[in-house]
Amino acid sequence: MNKQTAEKIIHWYEENKRELPWRDTGDPYAVWVSEIMLQQTRIEAVREKYMMFMKELPDIPSLASCDPDKLMRLWEGLGYYSRARNLQKCAQVLVQKYDGKLPDTYEELLSLPGIGAYTAGAIASAAFSRPVPAVDGNVLRVLARVHGIEEDIRDEKTVNRIRELLLPVYTEDIEYGSFNQGLMELGETVCLPRGACHCDICPLHTECIACHDRSYDRIPYRSKLKPRRIEERTLLVIQAGNRFLVRQRPHTGLLAGLWEFPSLSGFRSENEVIQALEKDGMHTLKIRTLPEAVHIFTHLEWHMHAYEVQIRDPGTLPAHTGMYNKRQLRELALPSAFRVYTDYYDLR
Repeated sequence: MNKQTAEKIIHWYEENKRELPWRDTGDPYAVWVSEIMLQQTRIEAVREKYMMFMKELPDIPSLASCDPDKLMRLWEGLGYYSRARNLQKCAQVLVQKYDGKLPDTYEELLSLPGIGAYTAGAIASAAFSRPVPAVDGNVLRVLARVHGIEEDIRDEKTVNRIRELLLPVYTEDIEYGSFNQGLMELGETVCLPRGACHCDICPLHTECIACHDRSYDRIPYRSKLKPRRIEERTLLVIQAGNRFLVRQRPHTGLLAGLWEFPSLSGFRSENEVIQALEKDGMHTLKIRTLPEAVHIFTHLEWHMHAYEVQIRDPGTLPAHTGMYNKRQLRELALPSAFRVYTDYYDLR
């Protein structure tokens, strides 16, 4: 890619960029938070959560010292909760070693917890005007189509090849942040996945091989992931009066540290549920079936049957388990995996 092409992208970006709350703020912290939130998550889902997050945690020191339960509550609905934990871990390092500020070089950013090559490039270019690439899935798609690259973009060799095509641009005198953001904006709004392209409004249509050959329905090629494993679970919404029983998940692994309704493996009958609860010292007063739900993780699907179970007061409960009313539950981080049930009981 040459300077002329880069300037086309920059001009198009300045004319067509969307108004987003983290854009053009001049705040490296805002760029960093938004980039972490946007990983694996749609902009529509991020916008409102970002505004709430920044209101509660407006700077790196406030993020570093935030109570972990509050942090998880602020992150609720964005998924991939390890991102939030890494965000806080990184903020704590920044407070300890960098006076609560993000460093301004790609190499230093890359050395921080939870910041990979793409995020380091995005922050360095957008916040500090450093001449470094920021190659995400959108950029890979745009450049694979422009250059007619048919190799698997899940392959690191293909990613490196595409990065190398960009490198000459970063020796030129251009607005590096606008160039990187322009490429991403093209992928998000014009050069869309699965052949849904708007070539007629793309600034690169005259030089794009996939546009010329009408090969955008097969470029880029992305090899399939392994099929997701399916877990069948029986979810129990246990109530004693106006209080709900929830427990905190372990602090490592899937949905680490978040709160959940108890569950049993497999699909269980009402009698099996009553017997299981009796073994835990809970006496069932009433049980009824709730709607089923499915939640999809990257490599896993939860297929959930569910019951509402009314019990007598359970007395002493195990550690990391508690009975809470609706107001109290709204202060806990309940992952979106249970949204069917949190919505059903108006817990959010």
